[in-house]
Amino acid sequence: MTLGEARTPSARFHYAWVIVGVTFVILIAAAGVRSVPSVLIVPLEEEFGWSRATISLAVSINLLLFGALGPFAASLMDRVGMRRMIVAALSILTVAVALTTQMNHPWQLLLLWGGMVGLGAGVMSGWLSATVATRWFVTRRGVVVGTLTAAGATGQLIFLPLLARIVETAGWRPAVALVAITTALIVPLVVFLMRNFPEDRGLLPYGALSETDIPAGRAPIAGNPFKAAVETLASSVRDRNFRLLAFSFFICGATTNGLIGTHLIPMAHDHGLTEVTAASLLAVIGVFDIIGTMGSGWLSDRFDNRRLLCWYYSLRGLSLLFLPFAFEAGVPGVALFVVFYGLDWVATVPPTVRLTGDLFGAQRVGTVYAWMLASHQLGASMAAYAAGAMRTSLGDYRLTFFIAGGLALIAGMLVLQVARPTDKAGSEANVSSKTPEARFSTGG
Repeated sequence: MTLGEARTPSARFHYAWVIVGVTFVILIAAAGVRSVPSVLIVPLEEEFGWSRATISLAVSINLLLFGALGPFAASLMDRVGMRRMIVAALSILTVAVALTTQMNHPWQLLLLWGGMVGLGAGVMSGWLSATVATRWFVTRRGVVVGTLTAAGATGQLIFLPLLARIVETAGWRPAVALVAITTALIVPLVVFLMRNFPEDRGLLPYGALSETDIPAGRAPIAGNPFKAAVETLASSVRDRNFRLLAFSFFICGATTNGLIGTHLIPMAHDHGLTEVTAASLLAVIGVFDIIGTMGSGWLSDRFDNRRLLCWYYSLRGLSLLFLPFAFEAGVPGVALFVVFYGLDWVATVPPTVRLTGDLFGAQRVGTVYAWMLASHQLGASMAAYAAGAMRTSLGDYRLTFFIAGGLALIAGMLVLQVARPTDKAGSEANVSSKTPEARFSTGG
């Protein structure tokens, strides 16, 4: 079947939705892996006597590698394909998480959880959502990115209470073993169902009416993929829009994965809540996150994404400033924070991905967004360690959350300075027709 004869969105079903489903499951499993550190901090403190700063350092290394490897993985993926990359990543995660059950020294935690798990997670980080949405969809991209971003919250909702309960009743090792088994079971699903491009199934992307609607740059990139990733960074960093989005995403990472994702459970434990209760709070945040992220995806297809980001960051800043007082106010205060913050947890992702695609084009959206995600994870890494170190030295988290709230408010102002794409519908075709150097200087 030729592409000209391929089915269009008017057909009853499009394989693009299978790809979305498989990617959703992959990201749920990845969220299960990322859920582990927050429920391990207290048990590792109690069993081994390791300080919170030491444990936070392993999480910090993990988050740093998670972000730093993304651009190179996205570029390498253009050579070897998504399916091979994801299978390799899941295999690394399975082995590393399984070996974690045998550790009894801090250096093993740093090596396994900081190094190997960070490596495996980095190979299939947030660039995967952007790549799937851009390659397989011409329309509904915002909804797809919102859906795939919500997979992290879904995984959090599934795994956090379960892992906390297992830790409480059977210890932390069975909880970690469950995560290793889960990642291993996802591998066959990827092998049999994942495909790299719609053309692999003789299809046009969802929403494409003819071959002219297919974004440029579908063929594998020749040359060294690691050199291509560095060249992409060198080109895009000259663009003011890239710098603004990357720095705002740095703050995004610091105020989500690094701070709340890592330290909300131990902070709640400091205020007398059990680990299961604290994990349930983080899981409930995930429920509202699903609503907020799906809604954000819908909004990003219809409204100015810069203004959406301004609202999201500003509201997040206010919620973080409120958190220390929320615990003092008891259940009503904590419940208010959970709802308010949960709706905003990763609502920033769909508008950021949409702006990245509109400003830089489909040809390199995976690698460009991966570099932005690297900035996101750098912020998360620094916040994860800094919060643990400040808790160790000061005895509480109050100052940490005040700083994070202020940074989020700054991010809300920065994103308004990003250039507004003049023609979202046609920007990909226009931008992708330029040379890489010209394309990345657009709007800069």
